Amino acid sequence: MLTNEKHKAAGQSIFMGSVVGLANTLAAVATFIGAPPLYGRTVEIVQDFTSNNYGHGYQDVTAFAWGVVCAALVFFVSRASISTALVMGGLALASRMF
Repeated sequence: MLTNEKHKAAGQSIFMGSVVGLANTLAAVATFIGAPPLYGRTVEIVQDFTSNNYGHGYQDVTAFAWGVVCAALVFFVSRASISTALVMGGLALASRMF
């Protein structure tokens, strides 16, 4: 039979696993929505910078790499923000219940 401490730890583990899963899902949605506008507004600036500083011929490689960077930025910033908000919201909810 589970003791109180083991039961509490199991509940926290399930909660944190759900928070991580929900944060990853919402971050993927935010990336799908947010990465293309970020990429579209900044890719020419990055290509011009690359052309001016590293020479011509790297624009295609730079555009692809910048797309990956934009997607990673949006994903990880949104995941960090969402998971923090979910944990804080869960703690606030738990503190009101007990």
